[in-house]
Amino acid sequence: MVDLNKLVRENVIKLTPYSCARDEFKGKTGIFLDANENPYGNLNRYPDPYQRELKTAISEVKGIEEKKIFLGNGSDEIIDLCFRVFCNPGVDKALTFTPTYGMYGVSASVNDVEVVKIPLTDSFQIDLKKAEPRFSDKNLKLVFICSPNNPTANSMNYPDVEYIITKFKGVVVIDEAYIDFSEKPSFIKLVNKYPNLIVMQTFSKALGLASVRVGMAFSNPAIIQYLNKLKPPYNISAINQKAALRKLGQIEQYQSQVLRIKKERERISVLLSKMSTVEKVYPSDANFILAKVKNANYIYNALVNRNIIIRNRTNLVENCLRITIGKKSENDQLIRALKSISI
Repeated sequence: MVDLNKLVRENVIKLTPYSCARDEFKGKTGIFLDANENPYGNLNRYPDPYQRELKTAISEVKGIEEKKIFLGNGSDEIIDLCFRVFCNPGVDKALTFTPTYGMYGVSASVNDVEVVKIPLTDSFQIDLKKAEPRFSDKNLKLVFICSPNNPTANSMNYPDVEYIITKFKGVVVIDEAYIDFSEKPSFIKLVNKYPNLIVMQTFSKALGLASVRVGMAFSNPAIIQYLNKLKPPYNISAINQKAALRKLGQIEQYQSQVLRIKKERERISVLLSKMSTVEKVYPSDANFILAKVKNANYIYNALVNRNIIIRNRTNLVENCLRITIGKKSENDQLIRALKSISI
């Protein structure tokens, strides 16, 4: 059994969080003379610091209790908070499976936390034989798993991930930024089963609100309380909360867009696989494709010269390009450009 009190930093346990005006009074109407706000204007009031209305809507859509939901200024804020809650700088460690999303490493460096990197297998799956011996390290506090993974686009094997959750005595953070594009099940249902699990999702990808910066974390109430304890008082603006609420009221539109992206993903995967410059197109559970090509640097630069911007991921996976699925017209321009490039 995981003991959260032994995982959380001692100073975090002792910390008295800042109490803002909207903590002390939670009503919506009244004469507000408590927060030193300008009395004039439409955006003059501070937002709800705990995003209660938005959490109620998310709870209904996701089927999870509001007390198990935390909202961050993008998932990147949640990642950073995980390090600040659980990892003592210069002492504790985090584990990642590489190649993967780069912000885990960046946030670790910012918080002076060592990262243990375990390479994925040739099929981009977790190698349990290499990972499990690391779990005995008493200073290893966090394991990050991106599924579907960025940049490899595949989902991790469900039994392998659940095995890690049961065996690791620290906190497992599963990043599901791309889960809406996958046919594989989400790990969100395991939050009720495992107290050491945090599942992250986002409004930035399938929900199409990347500029709004709203990330979601689902976990047991004790962890949620620690995240709330450390976050800035008003980490999500009222404007962004309202934008997220509107999007949750447009589920049919969101589902239609996801379906179109998935169909385009399959179409582009087939077209790419027929090109002489493409050596392999990896299976994708995300809204992007990872393709191994003959000369990633050359092709990337040739596309840039044609004003088509993709990501060159050869530093993570040799000679691989990551291609986001755009609108059909944009994808067609990409295909035409690639056909015109010879090596």
